Amino acid sequence: MKKKILTTLINLGFSLIRLLSRMPLRIHYCISDVMYLITYHCIHYRRKVVRENLTSAFPEKPLKEIKKIEREFYHWFCDYIVETFKMATISREEMSRRMVFKGTEAIEQCWAEGQSCGVMLGHYCNWEWVSTLPLAMSQKGLCAELYHPIENPETNDFFLQLRQRFGSVCIPMERALRDIVKYRQEGRPLVIGYIADQKPNWRNIHLWMPFLNHNTPVFTGSERIIKRTGQAFFYGDVRRIKRGYYECEFRLIDRHPAHIPDFELSQRYMQEMEKTIRRDPAYWLWSHDRWSRTKEEFDYRFYIKDDKVYEKVTEEEYARHMGWKSYWKH
Repeated sequence: MKKKILTTLINLGFSLIRLLSRMPLRIHYCISDVMYLITYHCIHYRRKVVRENLTSAFPEKPLKEIKKIEREFYHWFCDYIVETFKMATISREEMSRRMVFKGTEAIEQCWAEGQSCGVMLGHYCNWEWVSTLPLAMSQKGLCAELYHPIENPETNDFFLQLRQRFGSVCIPMERALRDIVKYRQEGRPLVIGYIADQKPNWRNIHLWMPFLNHNTPVFTGSERIIKRTGQAFFYGDVRRIKRGYYECEFRLIDRHPAHIPDFELSQRYMQEMEKTIRRDPAYWLWSHDRWSRTKEEFDYRFYIKDDKVYEKVTEEEYARHMGWKSYWKH
């Protein structure tokens, strides 16, 4: 009974969002301004995490500048939320005007030669709007993105509808290789977006590298898929031109990356991602606890053998080693 009530409430909520999304974006931005005041000044949503991330990433910046970036981040983050919901009803013409893509000619060239493309980008600017890429491409191939299904089926269906509304195809992460191979056998080249700046699971960590003043664990699964399926490797450099307007430039890094040593693609991607963030730091997802996993804990708890990560000791054993109080506080 409780599950049915919850499902009904969720569906009503999404129905309301679809109805409200019909309002002009200028109204949405008024809502966003109110959300900012509540989120930043009243409930202090993840402000400790954001402040710690900013100060540790930019130790050279004075506190006054850190606070300025912090406020800009929360303003943008609230914009990101209303912009994402606006995708439910925004017209194709307005979307094409607000989300502009550059460098698509190189992708079209790969498609013409039957080659798929992998574009690595991050949680920067409005990454949901990047799923509108089919509006800027020909019909010679398919635009796709990998995603992790959301546990709640109603929420999962809602976001799938948003992301696929303009012709993009969402591929569940666990089916990535199988579906990519299937499309290749059908003679349908793809351009696939990989959001690759997230915090990897402990057992998926194979690379640590300097990133924003931290020794950072890097998610390397995207590189493995790109190389294994023979995709051309692109970096997606996104900019916020002004409020409600974005630009994504596709830069070809390597047309045939299979020969590149392991993890070099991931390193190149993270280097490009850092340049993008340092250019306009407010538009990255600073509320994510990106650096909670440390190399010290990894070396104590895990070891790598035959390219697989194995556990030596449990999290609880490591906590005892560190001292329960200090570990859980961290």
